[in-house]
Amino acid sequence: MLSIGKITEEIIGRSPFLREAMTDDLINISSLARKIKPEIEEALGKEVKEGAIVMAIKRMSPGLYHRLNIKITNIIGELGDFLVRSNLEDFTFENTESLRLKQADLVQLVNSESDIFYTICRGVTETTVICSQSISPRVENLLINERLKSHTRDLASITVKLPAVNSEVYGIYYYILKHLAWEGLNIVEIVSTANEFTIIVKQDHVDKAFKVLMQLKRGK
Repeated sequence: MLSIGKITEEIIGRSPFLREAMTDDLINISSLARKIKPEIEEALGKEVKEGAIVMAIKRMSPGLYHRLNIKITNIIGELGDFLVRSNLEDFTFENTESLRLKQADLVQLVNSESDIFYTICRGVTETTVICSQSISPRVENLLINERLKSHTRDLASITVKLPAVNSEVYGIYYYILKHLAWEGLNIVEIVSTANEFTIIVKQDHVDKAFKVLMQLKRGK
Protein backbone atom coordinates (compact mmCIF):
# COMPACT_ATOMS: atom_id res chain seq x y z
CA MET A 1 0.00 0.00 0.00
CA LEU A 2 1.31 3.41 -0.94
CA SER A 3 2.07 5.87 1.83
CA ILE A 4 3.26 9.49 1.96
CA GLY A 5 6.62 8.37 3.30
CA LYS A 6 7.15 5.72 0.63
CA ILE A 7 6.20 8.04 -2.24
CA THR A 8 8.30 10.87 -0.81
CA GLU A 9 11.37 8.66 -0.60
CA GLU A 10 10.79 7.36 -4.12
CA ILE A 11 10.56 10.90 -5.56
CA ILE A 12 13.66 12.13 -3.76
CA GLY A 13 15.53 8.91 -4.54
CA ARG A 14 15.24 9.64 -8.27
CA SER A 15 17.67 12.55 -7.85
CA PRO A 16 21.04 11.66 -6.31
CA PHE A 17 22.02 15.33 -6.30
CA LEU A 18 18.92 16.26 -4.31
CA ARG A 19 19.57 13.50 -1.78
CA GLU A 20 23.16 14.64 -1.45
CA ALA A 21 22.11 18.26 -0.91
CA MET A 22 19.70 17.12 1.80
CA THR A 23 22.53 15.24 3.52
CA ASP A 24 24.57 18.46 3.51
CA ASP A 25 21.58 20.48 4.86
CA LEU A 26 21.49 22.62 1.72
CA ILE A 27 17.78 22.12 1.03
CA ASN A 28 14.85 24.03 2.54
CA ILE A 29 12.56 21.15 3.52
CA SER A 30 9.37 23.21 3.46
CA SER A 31 10.10 24.41 -0.08
CA LEU A 32 10.89 20.86 -1.16
CA ALA A 33 7.63 19.62 0.38
CA ARG A 34 5.64 22.22 -1.58
CA LYS A 35 7.41 21.27 -4.79
CA ILE A 36 6.72 17.53 -4.59
CA LYS A 37 3.22 17.88 -3.04
CA PRO A 38 1.33 17.73 -6.39
CA GLU A 39 3.13 14.53 -7.44
CA ILE A 40 2.40 12.88 -4.08
CA GLU A 41 -1.27 13.86 -4.25
CA GLU A 42 -1.51 12.49 -7.79
CA ALA A 43 0.02 9.17 -6.70
CA LEU A 44 -2.29 8.86 -3.69
CA GLY A 45 -5.36 10.24 -5.42
CA LYS A 46 -6.16 12.58 -2.56
CA GLU A 47 -5.13 15.86 -0.98
CA VAL A 48 -2.13 15.75 1.35
CA LYS A 49 -1.10 18.29 3.98
CA GLU A 50 2.26 19.93 3.50
CA GLY A 51 3.17 19.25 7.13
CA ALA A 52 2.80 15.50 6.57
CA ILE A 53 5.26 15.66 3.68
CA VAL A 54 7.71 17.68 5.79
CA MET A 55 7.57 15.00 8.48
CA ALA A 56 8.10 12.25 5.88
CA ILE A 57 11.20 14.04 4.60
CA LYS A 58 12.61 14.51 8.11
CA ARG A 59 12.11 10.81 8.88
CA MET A 60 14.21 9.76 5.90
CA SER A 61 17.53 8.25 6.93
CA PRO A 62 20.77 9.72 5.52
CA GLY A 63 21.23 6.39 3.75
CA LEU A 64 23.68 5.59 0.97
CA TYR A 65 24.74 9.13 0.10
CA HIS A 66 25.74 9.94 3.67
CA ARG A 67 27.86 6.78 3.93
CA LEU A 68 29.35 7.37 0.50
CA ASN A 69 30.21 10.97 1.37
CA ILE A 70 32.18 9.80 4.41
CA LYS A 71 34.12 7.28 2.30
CA ILE A 72 34.97 9.86 -0.35
CA THR A 73 36.02 12.45 2.23
CA ASN A 74 38.43 9.95 3.76
CA ILE A 75 39.94 9.12 0.37
CA ILE A 76 40.23 12.80 -0.63
CA GLY A 77 42.20 13.37 2.58
CA GLU A 78 44.75 10.82 1.35
CA LEU A 79 45.40 12.51 -2.00
CA GLY A 80 49.05 12.59 -2.99
CA ASP A 81 51.06 15.51 -4.34
CA PHE A 82 49.63 17.90 -6.91
CA LEU A 83 51.71 18.56 -10.03
CA VAL A 84 51.01 21.80 -11.90
CA ARG A 85 52.14 22.45 -15.49
CA SER A 86 51.54 25.70 -17.34
CA ASN A 87 51.80 26.98 -20.92
CA LEU A 88 49.89 24.13 -22.55
CA GLU A 89 47.94 23.94 -25.82
CA ASP A 90 45.09 21.66 -26.82
CA PHE A 91 44.56 20.36 -30.37
CA THR A 92 41.57 18.26 -31.41
CA PHE A 93 41.56 16.60 -34.84
CA GLU A 94 38.94 14.58 -36.67
CA ASN A 95 39.91 10.92 -36.81
CA THR A 96 41.22 9.88 -40.23
CA GLU A 97 43.38 7.05 -41.53
CA SER A 98 46.23 9.49 -42.17
CA LEU A 99 46.06 10.73 -38.58
CA ARG A 100 46.24 7.16 -37.30
CA LEU A 101 49.36 6.55 -39.38
CA LYS A 102 50.98 9.72 -38.05
CA GLN A 103 50.49 8.81 -34.40
CA ALA A 104 53.79 6.91 -34.26
CA ASP A 105 55.59 10.01 -35.55
CA LEU A 106 53.73 12.12 -33.03
CA VAL A 107 54.77 9.89 -30.12
CA GLN A 108 58.36 9.93 -31.38
CA LEU A 109 58.26 13.73 -31.58
CA VAL A 110 57.10 14.27 -28.01
CA ASN A 111 59.39 11.56 -26.62
CA SER A 112 62.39 13.30 -28.16
CA GLU A 113 61.89 16.22 -25.77
CA SER A 114 62.55 16.30 -22.04
CA ASP A 115 60.61 18.08 -19.30
CA ILE A 116 57.46 18.62 -21.34
CA PHE A 117 53.83 17.73 -20.80
CA TYR A 118 51.88 15.79 -23.38
CA THR A 119 48.95 13.46 -23.60
CA ILE A 120 47.25 11.89 -26.61
CA CYS A 121 43.68 10.66 -26.38
CA ARG A 122 42.02 8.93 -29.32
CA GLY A 123 38.24 8.85 -29.15
CA VAL A 124 35.68 7.32 -31.48
CA THR A 125 35.51 10.27 -33.89
CA GLU A 126 38.30 12.60 -32.82
CA THR A 127 41.76 12.70 -31.26
CA THR A 128 43.01 15.27 -28.77
CA VAL A 129 46.65 16.19 -28.25
CA ILE A 130 47.58 18.31 -25.24
CA CYS A 131 51.19 19.43 -25.11
CA SER A 132 53.59 22.04 -23.83
CA GLN A 133 53.63 25.25 -25.79
CA SER A 134 57.34 24.72 -26.58
CA ILE A 135 56.58 21.82 -28.94
CA SER A 136 53.17 22.92 -30.20
CA PRO A 137 54.57 24.42 -33.47
CA ARG A 138 56.15 21.05 -34.29
CA VAL A 139 52.94 19.19 -33.48
CA GLU A 140 50.98 21.63 -35.61
CA ASN A 141 53.42 21.25 -38.50
CA LEU A 142 53.35 17.45 -38.32
CA LEU A 143 49.55 17.42 -38.45
CA ILE A 144 49.11 20.43 -40.72
CA ASN A 145 47.08 18.50 -43.31
CA GLU A 146 44.73 16.95 -40.76
CA ARG A 147 41.23 18.28 -40.06
CA LEU A 148 41.64 20.53 -37.03
CA LYS A 149 38.40 20.86 -35.04
CA SER A 150 39.67 23.07 -32.21
CA HIS A 151 42.85 24.64 -30.92
CA THR A 152 43.02 26.19 -27.45
CA ARG A 153 46.00 28.07 -26.05
CA ASP A 154 46.95 29.38 -22.59
CA LEU A 155 46.06 26.26 -20.65
CA ALA A 156 47.43 24.66 -17.49
CA SER A 157 47.11 21.26 -15.87
CA ILE A 158 46.85 19.96 -12.32
CA THR A 159 47.66 16.29 -11.86
CA VAL A 160 46.34 14.67 -8.69
CA LYS A 161 47.74 11.37 -7.42
CA LEU A 162 44.89 9.20 -6.14
CA PRO A 163 45.10 6.43 -3.53
CA ALA A 164 44.98 2.93 -5.05
CA VAL A 165 41.54 2.32 -3.50
CA ASN A 166 39.99 5.08 -5.66
CA SER A 167 38.77 2.48 -8.16
CA GLU A 168 36.74 0.74 -5.43
CA VAL A 169 34.63 3.77 -4.46
CA TYR A 170 32.37 5.48 -6.98
CA GLY A 171 31.77 9.20 -6.94
CA ILE A 172 35.34 10.43 -6.35
CA TYR A 173 35.63 12.28 -9.68
CA TYR A 174 32.16 13.72 -9.22
CA TYR A 175 33.07 14.95 -5.73
CA ILE A 176 36.17 16.77 -7.04
CA LEU A 177 34.49 18.20 -10.14
CA LYS A 178 31.47 19.32 -8.13
CA HIS A 179 33.58 21.55 -5.89
CA LEU A 180 35.44 23.01 -8.86
CA ALA A 181 32.11 23.77 -10.57
CA TRP A 182 30.76 25.43 -7.42
CA GLU A 183 33.70 27.84 -7.65
CA GLY A 184 32.83 28.70 -11.24
CA LEU A 185 35.83 26.87 -12.69
CA ASN A 186 35.41 25.44 -16.18
CA ILE A 187 37.25 22.20 -16.98
CA VAL A 188 38.61 22.23 -20.54
CA GLU A 189 39.75 18.59 -20.54
CA ILE A 190 40.07 15.65 -18.17
CA VAL A 191 42.73 12.95 -18.46
CA SER A 192 42.99 9.98 -16.12
CA THR A 193 44.95 6.79 -15.55
CA ALA A 194 44.46 4.16 -12.85
CA ASN A 195 45.83 6.31 -10.04
CA GLU A 196 46.21 9.77 -11.56
CA PHE A 197 43.63 12.38 -12.40
CA THR A 198 44.55 15.44 -14.49
CA ILE A 199 42.35 18.45 -15.11
CA ILE A 200 43.09 20.99 -17.83
CA VAL A 201 41.94 24.53 -17.14
CA LYS A 202 42.54 28.00 -18.52
CA GLN A 203 45.86 29.32 -17.31
CA ASP A 204 44.30 32.17 -15.36
CA HIS A 205 42.14 29.67 -13.43
CA VAL A 206 44.89 27.33 -12.29
CA ASP A 207 45.68 29.10 -8.99
CA LYS A 208 42.04 29.06 -7.93
CA ALA A 209 41.63 25.41 -8.97
CA PHE A 210 44.76 24.45 -7.01
CA LYS A 211 43.39 26.24 -3.94
CA VAL A 212 40.08 24.34 -4.18
CA LEU A 213 41.88 21.00 -4.42
CA MET A 214 44.10 21.82 -1.44
CA GLN A 215 41.06 22.76 0.63
CA LEU A 216 39.43 19.44 -0.26
CA LYS A 217 42.55 17.55 0.74
CA ARG A 218 42.70 19.36 4.08
CA GLY A 219 39.00 18.77 4.69
CA LYS A 220 38.05 22.43 4.72
